[in-house]
Amino acid sequence: MTSPETRVDISDRQDIETLLRRFYEQAIPDPIIGKFFTEVAHLDLETHLPKIANFWEQMLFQRAVYSGSPMHAHLVLNSKEPMLPEHFERWLMLWETAVDQMFTGEKAKIA
Repeated sequence: MTSPETRVDISDRQDIETLLRRFYEQAIPDPIIGKFFTEVAHLDLETHLPKIANFWEQMLFQRAVYSGSPMHAHLVLNSKEPMLPEHFERWLMLWETAVDQMFTGEKAKIA
């Protein structure tokens, strides 16, 4: 974890990838939502990471690097195992915790 005094804003692709790895380190083994990554999506992190990093790079830096339909992909997964409000709340808590532990600033707020 980064100390509050040394946290900076998300500034590049490397920061995004570091953030994503931190998030997935917590989310994959999580007893509430981990099954969505391991049993439902059968997530291969090394394949998924470049795609999701492209998504966040486009969202945070408006670089046209992402192609795909994240909503469609998640609807397909949801048809296999519905994500309930408590699952999404857990996902969001883990995401916000990862962001807040590592970064502060405008891009971090957007994330």
